[in-house]
Amino acid sequence: MNDISKLILFEDNHLIVALKPPRMLTQGDITGDQDLFNLLKAYVKEKYNKPGEVYLGLVHRMDRPVGGLLVFARTSKAAARLSEQLRENTLAREYVLVCEGVTPARFQLRDYLVKDQETNTVRVLPQYLRRQGKEAVLFGHTVSFDDEKSLVTVRLQTGRAHQIRAQMAHFGHPLLGDARYNKDGKGGLIALWGMRLAFAHPITKQAMVFVCAPGRMPGGYPHSVHFDPYQRELDGLERIWPDIAP
Repeated sequence: MNDISKLILFEDNHLIVALKPPRMLTQGDITGDQDLFNLLKAYVKEKYNKPGEVYLGLVHRMDRPVGGLLVFARTSKAAARLSEQLRENTLAREYVLVCEGVTPARFQLRDYLVKDQETNTVRVLPQYLRRQGKEAVLFGHTVSFDDEKSLVTVRLQTGRAHQIRAQMAHFGHPLLGDARYNKDGKGGLIALWGMRLAFAHPITKQAMVFVCAPGRMPGGYPHSVHFDPYQRELDGLERIWPDIAP
């Protein structure tokens, strides 16, 4: 319980906000590898000495190679209300990333994605085939750039598998370290991090805002070294983002 408790930023009777380490599954799959969802269920069962099956609601997910903030519901009522915020786009999920090239100061990407289950990759469909895919929308803001790369914040309006990675690659700005969507990627940890999570508490309606920059995760978990040159900019985001309403 001690190890998983280090990843928890907030908990009450209704929800848990936790940091997912890069390379850890959000939820278990056929690999049988360790996942955050079941670790948190075991944590709740042990801490509160709960008999039988423990309820934990999975509100949203994150790609396995990506780290950052996730919220889980401890009751079905909280799960339903958080899921409603997710559908209505009032549960704000904001990421930081480092990509190739110079991105526009502000941009919106609206694409239609289809997933290949055999290769576990996503591709952007041409407009004439869009009915065969799922709409994916994100908003980007360039924080810093040089001739070769950019530090960008992204707010998701939809939450598709590999969405940011696939859309940014199609946009001509693939993420550093993303060997799957960047032909020049070196592998390792992807330069993508779920840094800000904001929503209304499902019961009290209080505004809840959580911010955690790459490199702040306790317990010695790794983060993408591509973020290291941007500590000043990330520090600035940590200072201003809590003051922005959900």
